[in-house]
Amino acid sequence: MKLLDVPLADTIGTLLAHAQDGELDGKTVRVKKGTLLSAEDIAVLQARGHASITVARLDAEDVHEDEAALRLARAVCGPNVRVDQPFTGRANLFAQKAGLFLPNADLVDRINRCDPSMTLATLPPYTAVEAGRMVATVKIIPFAVPGALLQSCIATAGDGALSVAGFRAARVGLVATRLPTLRDKIMDKTRKVLASRLEASFSSVFEEIRTPHETAAVAEAISLLAEKNADLIVLVGASAMIDADDVLPQALRRAGGTVHYVGMPVDPGNLLFLGELAGTPVIGAPGCARSPVENGFDWVLNRILAGIPVKAEDISAMGVGGLLMEIVSRPQPRERALRQDTESPRIAALLLAAGQSKRMGANNKLIAEVDGMPLVRHVAEAARHALGTDLTVVTGAQPERIAAALEGIEKQIVFNPQFDRGLSTSLRSGIQVLADRATPPDGVLVLLGDMPRISQDVILKLVAGFDPAQGREIIVPTDRGKRGNPVLWSARFLNALSGIQGDTGGRHLIGEFAEFVHEVEIGPAASFDLDTPEQMHQAGGRFQD
Repeated sequence: MKLLDVPLADTIGTLLAHAQDGELDGKTVRVKKGTLLSAEDIAVLQARGHASITVARLDAEDVHEDEAALRLARAVCGPNVRVDQPFTGRANLFAQKAGLFLPNADLVDRINRCDPSMTLATLPPYTAVEAGRMVATVKIIPFAVPGALLQSCIATAGDGALSVAGFRAARVGLVATRLPTLRDKIMDKTRKVLASRLEASFSSVFEEIRTPHETAAVAEAISLLAEKNADLIVLVGASAMIDADDVLPQALRRAGGTVHYVGMPVDPGNLLFLGELAGTPVIGAPGCARSPVENGFDWVLNRILAGIPVKAEDISAMGVGGLLMEIVSRPQPRERALRQDTESPRIAALLLAAGQSKRMGANNKLIAEVDGMPLVRHVAEAARHALGTDLTVVTGAQPERIAAALEGIEKQIVFNPQFDRGLSTSLRSGIQVLADRATPPDGVLVLLGDMPRISQDVILKLVAGFDPAQGREIIVPTDRGKRGNPVLWSARFLNALSGIQGDTGGRHLIGEFAEFVHEVEIGPAASFDLDTPEQMHQAGGRFQD
């Protein structure tokens, strides 16, 4: 592949090296980087006055970036993993069923050492994924790679380096011990939290037995659940385990079972033990299993539900990455108890409408009329219909006119006196108001006022993807895999959002907290905004006097 500066007339069949503005019917159009140039594209560029452009011309043996990405992705695709259609040299891989993601780390490293032009990035090993979650991405850096190099890399990849061990529905028996100081409310919550953990695998607690915190009583309960053909038995003690001779491990031995391993190098989760009774796995849960926050119990439970044997050496190898405690630079711990199944999360809408519309000249785009109503009202109406009346609008430039455009819509208006210092100031102004509430919302949907295709249905689709219990705490819409707006944030990220600077919104936080991101494909609505007079004209908009 060669990059060349070529007369425009000689560029048919080459790839555009850099995005260029063209002209069609008197309107500015953008010809994207990597476009395979046709006669129509050349006419558009010519109308703009381009005489020559920089293009990439492929050699005979070169493989186009999309085809190369697809071939490599297919080579690493193993059981329960599928490849999506490639775009701009990227092929994303997705889980086909819920389970644990199992990358072959050695093969992934070999692929990434083949050549810097070909990359493979994955989720961490043993990440619990739902069906449809992206687990890996192949990215080809240049427009094309030599065919021989690609084939060598594919050979290095072996066969099926990435797979998902699907969860299996299990009948789980629960033994919970009592002490006089332990309230029934806590025991009820423990069962609810366990049931929530089991949902992803379509497993359930088929029976719970509550006993005194005594060896004989627990042993009897274990035996009873085994006789009822439990696939897994979970023991939760009213008191923390002290050592291998404590009540719960002793009870398993008394029931005829075996204790394989006591303790684990994962925090929280140290006080876990693992054993079995006649082939049925038995987990002695640590006290932190009463909380929905991820802990060592999840690591062992998920492997068992995915049919992956857990040996002593597996547990002892969990120390690297085993510190799961929240740290100062991260959001604060998830303190909310699980909600009733019938209760929906409380989502607040935060509409940013403070911008100066500098690229529109003297016009304020947010009050321009589009399809018979002010631009900003489109988004506000969608939020109101989807989420109810919990709408906060941040204004800045021309606040009176923005308020007038939203007349009749129930809302709280917050004025940002620093609106001219970037988007972050408006975001902080709105977040502060929401965070200071006596009862903050469970999540905040941050909306931009210049996106008229954000509809009620789009918002409801984003909300449907929001599930903090499953780790889906930052919901990002996509247009054919490209991320856009609006973004739905769990309330635990409010402090982090309050600390952003500049004019980029929360984009860097999405990267920083990638493990909590869940993408929802909504199509062009995610990327369609009106930033220039040309775009406004194309959308049929009309500026107000």
